Amino acid sequence: MNRSEAAANSTRATLRISLSNMTFLPAVLFFVLWELFARMNATLKLFNPRFLPPPTVLIEEGWRLAKTGIILDSIISSTTRIAAGFAIGCAAALIAGVLIAKFKAVEFWFAPILNLVGPIPALALLPLFIIWFGIGEFPKILLIAWTTFIPVLVNTLDGFKSVPSTLVRSALSLGASDRQVFLRVMLPAAVPNFLVGAQVSLGLSFSALIVSEMMGASSGLGYIIVDARNFFKMSNMFIAIILIGLEYSLFSWLLKLVEKKALAWRKDGLRNAVQR
Repeated sequence: MNRSEAAANSTRATLRISLSNMTFLPAVLFFVLWELFARMNATLKLFNPRFLPPPTVLIEEGWRLAKTGIILDSIISSTTRIAAGFAIGCAAALIAGVLIAKFKAVEFWFAPILNLVGPIPALALLPLFIIWFGIGEFPKILLIAWTTFIPVLVNTLDGFKSVPSTLVRSALSLGASDRQVFLRVMLPAAVPNFLVGAQVSLGLSFSALIVSEMMGASSGLGYIIVDARNFFKMSNMFIAIILIGLEYSLFSWLLKLVEKKALAWRKDGLRNAVQR
């Protein structure tokens, strides 16, 4: 490698580092513009200033709520529900996907049922879950799990069906058994689609979480929104909304981290792709 190539590579690396350090710039700019517009509205009275408090006011109100313990209790409650429901939904979808892909009898009996109930919005099932199971934790986690289940299952099945037949024939020609073909060819090929389904269902799962907390809960970020609506506490409502966005961003980042680790062989090429 000559000096010009080395300098070019160094410049590209520096640029990537600079761009990674600017990841938060759009969010910071968004809140700055929000602050300026809210302050301008407070002066010009374009609409009721209480409808859009500036971020600095939200920080003060959030600190006051944090000292009461409401925010911490709500974050713990919502995080526990979304983590449990999302994990159960992903695990159930993966197991169902493996069974449907491996056994034709399972696909024959369950595929029509999934086609029937799959299009039904999960949020439409919440009143039914509440009637059946009450307003405790179980119906909330069940709704989140069901919301997660369908997108992950659909993408996982698509991953199994999209495995190139040449890979399967190549493995069989090298003496691999059906079990080895499934574990070392089909299952790894379905992992990217499984993770795509998990990313898609994450946002839907958060929607299910908040709606379930709005309709039957005494804690959680959704409960804060309902309580703020009942008592016209606009600041509390915005605080809960921002916390929901931050928590979703954290879960999304964790999923991308898992995807990066699970699919490292894609970037490292033959060295990590070969089974040893």
